[in-house]
Amino acid sequence: MNGIDKITQRIGADTQAEIDRILADAAAQAEAAADKFRTQAEAEDRDLLAKSERTAAEREERLVSAAQMEARKTLLTAKQEMVERAYQRALEKLRSLPQEQYVELLAALLVRASSTGREEVVFSTEDREGAGKAAVARANELLAKEAAPELPLGDGVVANLLNKVAAGVSAFAQGTAMLAVSEETRDISGGFILKDGRIEVNCTFDALVRAEREQTAGEVAKLLFPEA
Repeated sequence: MNGIDKITQRIGADTQAEIDRILADAAAQAEAAADKFRTQAEAEDRDLLAKSERTAAEREERLVSAAQMEARKTLLTAKQEMVERAYQRALEKLRSLPQEQYVELLAALLVRASSTGREEVVFSTEDREGAGKAAVARANELLAKEAAPELPLGDGVVANLLNKVAAGVSAFAQGTAMLAVSEETRDISGGFILKDGRIEVNCTFDALVRAEREQTAGEVAKLLFPEA
């Protein structure tokens, strides 16, 4: 082999070695890059999984919280309905009282509501002629007794007569003050309206139960739901 061939052969060998080295370096870099990307991908996968789990947990917590809130609202609505039903039953019971008890109740309410003893009492058309007139008569009797309590004269005709005279004197001293049944009637369901000129006192059962509800709804709820 001459010198030129030796040189050419050596150049070829050196070139191949360089190619092999470059290829080896490239393969190593490619493997390193692949490892890096695999590591990054795995980290991103873990991160996405963790985020997904957190998101799922947060969503579950929100759903549970919303369900609990809805349950509380439903329970509160049910309790409010039960309280309202209690007052409705009270109203129905008032409206269905026997005539004698109804008259006595109206009379007691009239005595309590009257401030002068000379007011007009407005009833419904259904009540005016019957329970209304009876209640006003009974209320006037009670008002007269308040103004002139019975004298401690014992029993007997004379004692009764003297007590009636005392009541009559008291009524005369007050200007013969008496409640009167108004000619007017209103569309009301139980109870009455007390009129003194332009001043009116609403003593209908609807108004009385509504006012009572505003004052006692909390106590009624405690009675109905003692565990709350």
